[in-house]
Amino acid sequence: MKILVVIPTYNEAESVTSLTSQILSLPENVDILIVDDDSPDGTARLVKEIARAWPERVRLIERRKKTGLGGAYRTGLGWFLTQTQYTHAVTMDADLSHRPIDLSAMISAITPTADLIMGVRWMPGGSIVNWPKSRQRLSKMGTSYARWALKSPLRDLTGGFRIYSRPLLERIRLNSVTSEGYCFQIEMVRAAITAQARILEIPITFVERINGVSKMSRSIVIEALIKVTGWAIESRLRPNADKLHYVK
Repeated sequence: MKILVVIPTYNEAESVTSLTSQILSLPENVDILIVDDDSPDGTARLVKEIARAWPERVRLIERRKKTGLGGAYRTGLGWFLTQTQYTHAVTMDADLSHRPIDLSAMISAITPTADLIMGVRWMPGGSIVNWPKSRQRLSKMGTSYARWALKSPLRDLTGGFRIYSRPLLERIRLNSVTSEGYCFQIEMVRAAITAQARILEIPITFVERINGVSKMSRSIVIEALIKVTGWAIESRLRPNADKLHYVK
């Protein structure tokens, strides 16, 4: 088992050094791929310095412009698929909201029968630190609506802390997952469900960022609302359309 952690960044200079240091210090031997969207704050420069110290374990892909979370993840997961030494890909945020200590627990849950391991905030043992009640309500409402649209019992469809197995990612047409904002997380679960993924949920603690600025915006929320509503309608009118769309 060999694991690659894929982390999109945009203006995360205040967090990226601490995050990579914590991941590299884990007892599990995992590698890191940073996908930077041309951050003006020097994030890529810091990652290059880290990569010089850890040339076998830290890599950087620099994209020419900021196009969104989805595009960065498609780039990173696409690179993962070209590197046959890796068996699993982790996706996690760059702002330390996803704790490396929880990554250890998620890695320990990997089994040959788990295609996708999801870090879940909204389950026994999971929690959120420093989020206002209004933000928690918005997240819960978003997940509840997505669960209804996808007809899924999964409890945290908007969370991005996950471990994908290589066989699952090889079954999915990544370029068919077109969402750019945080809706990308929902669409990846949609694709995984269509690919008949065996999914395991693990409780995590989500910590609101201390440094930097949140990338959440009104346009991201609107994209999610429009896409999820469209998927709900399509799944009820054309139940088999997803299989043709997402699965190779």
